[in-house]
Amino acid sequence: MTRRRDRADDVWVGVDLGTQSVRALAVTATGEVAGTGTRRLAGRRDGPRHEQDPEEWWEAVGSACRAALRDVPAGAVRAVAVDGTSGTVLLTDDGGRPLTPGLMYDDTRAAGQVARADKAGAEIWGRLGYRRMQPAWALPKVLWLLENVPGAADARAVHQADFVNRRLTGHAVATDLSNALKTGADLIAEDWPEDVFAELGVPAGLLPPLERSGTPLGAVCAEAAVATGLPEGTPVIAGCTDGCASQLGTGRLTPGSWNSVLGTTLVLKGVTTELLQDPLGVVYSHKAPDGGWLPGGASSTGAGIISRDFPGRDLAALDDLARDHEPARAVTYPLVSSGERFPFVAPDARGFVLGETGDEGDRFASVLQGIAYVERLCFDYLDLLGAPVGGDLTLTGGSARSAYWCQLRADVLGRPVLLPEQAEPALGAAVLAAAASTGGRLAETAAAMVRLRETIEPRPTHTARFDDGYLALIGELERRGWLPPVAAAHARERTSR
Repeated sequence: MTRRRDRADDVWVGVDLGTQSVRALAVTATGEVAGTGTRRLAGRRDGPRHEQDPEEWWEAVGSACRAALRDVPAGAVRAVAVDGTSGTVLLTDDGGRPLTPGLMYDDTRAAGQVARADKAGAEIWGRLGYRRMQPAWALPKVLWLLENVPGAADARAVHQADFVNRRLTGHAVATDLSNALKTGADLIAEDWPEDVFAELGVPAGLLPPLERSGTPLGAVCAEAAVATGLPEGTPVIAGCTDGCASQLGTGRLTPGSWNSVLGTTLVLKGVTTELLQDPLGVVYSHKAPDGGWLPGGASSTGAGIISRDFPGRDLAALDDLARDHEPARAVTYPLVSSGERFPFVAPDARGFVLGETGDEGDRFASVLQGIAYVERLCFDYLDLLGAPVGGDLTLTGGSARSAYWCQLRADVLGRPVLLPEQAEPALGAAVLAAAASTGGRLAETAAAMVRLRETIEPRPTHTARFDDGYLALIGELERRGWLPPVAAAHARERTSR
C-alpha cells in the first residue's frame, strides 16, 4: 500500500560530511528538526597533506543517521541527500572500496600540478569565470594520484559525497556538478572536458558521470538500511558541497541574496541568474540545481585569529569590553597565516595592525572591526564585478552566536542582517532532498523549511563611525600591492555615496 505523500510528520534527511564530524538532521516540511546525530571524525595532517579514512566517513554516517532517526517512524522518511567538503577526492576500485585515503579539501600536495591543469584548461576555466585552479582543488589532486599511486589509471576517482552515496545505494553513482566544479567540470555544458582530460592524461571513465544537484541517484539498499537506519528504498538525492549546502540552509535563494559564513575563515556565497565573470579569478560560481548560479569566495581572514590571540577567554565578556571602543584606536587586518584568497589574491599577504592598540577591550574591538571591514570589502568587490548584492543577507557560522558581533557587522556593512534559527549544511542537504523528492521549487521549499530567528538593523550613526577605519585598511592593502587599484577605487566610491 502506497503511503500518503502529504503527511505533516514526513521528514527529509540531510547528511553533512564536515571536517571534524558527520552531522545528520531529520527535518519536516516546516523546518521542525525531528532528530539529530553527530559523530566525530579523525584526520591526519602532515605539512601540506591532510587525509581522512573513507571507511570512517561511512561508519560516522551510519552512527549519525541512526541517532537522527531514533524517534522518527520509518514510514516518515521521504529522501536523503549528502553534502561533502569541496575538493576532497580519493581513488576506489570498481566495487567502491577505497584504494587511497581521502585527500581533503585543504590538502595542497598537488601544488606542482596546478600549472599543467591551468595550461590545458585555460579556455574553459576562463569561460567559467574563475580563470585558474588552486593547489587544493580536486583536479590537481587527481593528477597527483595518477602520477603517484600504482594502478591509478585503472581505478575510479570519486568525491567524498560520491563515496557515501555509493554505499547508500549499493551501486556506482553520478557525481553532482557542485562537487565536480573543482575537478574541472564544464558547468555550462554540464559535462567533463574530454579534450582537456586527454591532454592531461586523465583516463576516460576515471571520473563518474555528471548530474545536477537534486537529481535522484538511486535508493537506499538493504545493507545501507541496516547500517544507517534509513529505510530500504528511501530515495538518495544528489547533494552538493558543504558550502553550497550552507547556503541552501539559509533559505534565501532569490537573486541578490547572500550568506556570510564566519567561522575560522570567512566565506560568502550568493545567488545570480547569470554566470559571474571575475578577471582576477577571485570569485567562482557553482551551478544551482535550477540552472542559476551560486557565486562566492573564501577569505583566509576570520575568527581563527581570536582563537590564536585570545585563547581560552570569555568571549561574551570581551564583547562587552569592545562596545566601548567604536571605533578602535588601531585598524587590524586579521590574517592568521600567510596568503589571502578573497576579496583579492595575494599569496604573500600577512596580517598587520595600523596604529597603537589600547587595553584588551580595544585590541579585541580592533580584531572584530577588522574582520567586518574585510567582509565589507568583499561586498564592494562583488559589486565591482556587477553581482547583485542588495538582497537579503544572512549571517551563519560560529560568530553568529555573538549578538554584539552581528550588530557590529550590520553597522559596518550598513545593511540589515538576518539570523536563521538553525542554519547548517545538513539542513541545506535536507532542503535539497525535499525539493527534489516533492517536485517543489528549491527557493520556495527552502523558504518554508528555514526559520528566521532575528533581523538586526544597522544603526546609521554607528555605520559612519567606521568609514575612516575602513578607508585606512583599503589604503594600506593597496599600498602593499595586494588590493588592485580598481578594487580600492570602487570601495572608496561606494563609501562616499
